[in-house]
Amino acid sequence: MDNRAGEMDVFVRAVELNSFSGAGRRLGLTPSAVSKIISRIEERLGTRLLMRSTRTLRLTPEGEIYHQRALRIIAEIEEAEREVAYGASAAPRGRLRVNSSVPVGTMCILPLVPKFLQRYPGVELDISLSDGVVDLIEERADVAIRVGPMRSSSLKARKLFESRVVVIASPAYLAEHGIPEHPRDLERHNCLNFNFRRILNEWPFRDPKTGQIHTMAVSGNFFSNNGATAQQMCVAGLGIARLGYFHVRNEIKEGRLVALLEDYNPNDLELIHAVFVGHEHLAARVRSFVDFLADHLSAETAS
Repeated sequence: MDNRAGEMDVFVRAVELNSFSGAGRRLGLTPSAVSKIISRIEERLGTRLLMRSTRTLRLTPEGEIYHQRALRIIAEIEEAEREVAYGASAAPRGRLRVNSSVPVGTMCILPLVPKFLQRYPGVELDISLSDGVVDLIEERADVAIRVGPMRSSSLKARKLFESRVVVIASPAYLAEHGIPEHPRDLERHNCLNFNFRRILNEWPFRDPKTGQIHTMAVSGNFFSNNGATAQQMCVAGLGIARLGYFHVRNEIKEGRLVALLEDYNPNDLELIHAVFVGHEHLAARVRSFVDFLADHLSAETAS
């Protein structure tokens, strides 16, 4: 039976050292043996993984994909061996790739990074912030932090926290344009909208007398694809927005934003989840990171 994990290790070392001879020295192989192993991988896959020259090695697009998968597989093998050798108490190690929305990342995740890495010094944390919904496999992410309701999928999710949603504006905007006392007053105001989901531009309000929920279409002259931008524009006095409280809690506490129409707030919640490829035995670095976030962010509630 062929040793594909061993071949992957040879490939990864050659890419890491940018040299067949360097990989050979590291692994106790001749440069020609390294070359033959990589050629065997390429022949089996039916595609070129490396572009070779006399001085350098360059990954092809297919090579990039294979390299990232190989890194992950080798890390999983090493972790499995550590757990067998040292038991479940083996400290998490290896690179952990995390993708998070910009506001959750900057306001909630990044402040916790120093404490997490101090507790788990063997983990290499690789964080990307993006407001697009990522494919964990295509983006090579171990964990994604997502805002909103979870759709059914093959992925596993763990709720980190929930946040009530509030209508907000800056004192400067309100001083110039007046304070809306009823949801219908928003027709006269500049409401900041999102450009990716129309439903987010129909704001729900609760009738305080009947308890019924009604939606109201709002309009304005500014659109964005993320809450962080809308929050910044609100602080700048551009208009009124409706955002999760975690986006704006600091600004409200500091008086830079004001919560509006609270008597009509339907108290709907924005849910924040950690999403990961689920299986029975999670990698220790993934499990430790998700547990850490859940422990430290559970206090982030609708209050």
